[in-house]
Amino acid sequence: MLDLLFVQPMLFVAVLAAIMVALTVHEFFHAGAATLLGDSTPKIAGRLTLNPIPHIDPMGLLLIIVTGGFGWAKPTPFNPYNLRNQRWGPTFVALGGPFSNLLMAILFSVILRFWLTTSPSPENLLTGFLVLSVTINTALMVFNLIPIPPLDGSKLLFSILSAPKYDRLRLNLETRGPIILLGLIAADMFLNLGIFSVILGGVVRGIVRLLGVV
Repeated sequence: MLDLLFVQPMLFVAVLAAIMVALTVHEFFHAGAATLLGDSTPKIAGRLTLNPIPHIDPMGLLLIIVTGGFGWAKPTPFNPYNLRNQRWGPTFVALGGPFSNLLMAILFSVILRFWLTTSPSPENLLTGFLVLSVTINTALMVFNLIPIPPLDGSKLLFSILSAPKYDRLRLNLETRGPIILLGLIAADMFLNLGIFSVILGGVVRGIVRLLGVV
């Protein structure tokens, strides 16, 4: 992605804008879900906003630019003990992020189809931004649904495995999950294993096609 800054700077701006919008809405929905379930922590922390500044982590964004995809936003803080549903509440908060990206992908795909059928010259920067927004939001949704901590999908797994007999498994996943995830990402990047590019990439491309974006 960094090479775009020097080769196609306007496309770089479009990619960066699409990423920031996707991350901001993702974290805002986390905050909104926690608030709806009775926890005021995100609001107190200033995260119940669509202003990207409280949500964007500079180091995480820089890593996205350098690696071309892997990075992070600031995690939205919430207190699970304040949620009305102690078992499934954290899952609802976690899934709020991927759900927001699904909604955004659908919204941008609708706008894109309208733009392509009504604009006299659709091949421009706005078209690129819309296509990128559909793809990036879809990718963010799929990636975050992986059931490995600290990704959102792990909260669903932990809610399913809430029985005491799974305590050791949950603890092991919570402590080792980030290392496992980083290992998979590094292996995919440097050993070309295709874990993300082939498997998850295929899922993303399939969803994007379903949304009418080729």
